[in-house]
Amino acid sequence: MAIIIRLDRVLVERKIKLNELAEAIGITNVNLSNLKTGKVKAIRFSTLDAICKVLKCQPGDVLEFVDQEDTVT
Repeated sequence: MAIIIRLDRVLVERKIKLNELAEAIGITNVNLSNLKTGKVKAIRFSTLDAICKVLKCQPGDVLEFVDQEDTVT
């Protein structure tokens, strides 16, 4: 997939633990962990909105596009 989840990086920068974020946005640790590790195929805009509000970041800080053609040699 060409979209990479960079939630772990933002959490470290903001010094917030995964369970703190999960509680603040009202989703389970398991669901947030699956998102963080890229095991999900979709994210609701409402979830992304809540993450950005709590972490005071932009969606582009959490999501990154990596062109698969550029990474294949």
